[in-house]
Amino acid sequence: MAVHYVLETGDVPEGGHVIVNVEGRDIGVYHIDGEYYALYNYCPHQGAPLCAGMVCGTTMPSEVYEYEFGRAGEIVRCPWHGWEFEIKTGKSLISDKIRAKSYKVEVKDGKIGIVLRG
Repeated sequence: MAVHYVLETGDVPEGGHVIVNVEGRDIGVYHIDGEYYALYNYCPHQGAPLCAGMVCGTTMPSEVYEYEFGRAGEIVRCPWHGWEFEIKTGKSLISDKIRAKSYKVEVKDGKIGIVLRG
């Protein structure tokens, strides 16, 4: 495993994200509730630049004719077809079999590092 320090913590505002390139891979670094998360900038559906999608929330399970909105700022929506993924895990909201690639993030001495496996 190699840690690639790519940003300073001040480079990613709370609720925002920055796309960086690490060893030829575009990776979105997100800042949510004081924590940092990283997603591969590639939608597993048809290869769209996932991190160019809107950061939003989603509808939560609710009763018939009720629409409860939640998880604001925790979901990224693919800009091409609207598929939604959890930023923290890469998990798809439509299927347990589909995931966006996520990376572990390390913060050390004010620097944000993305962990790539050999």
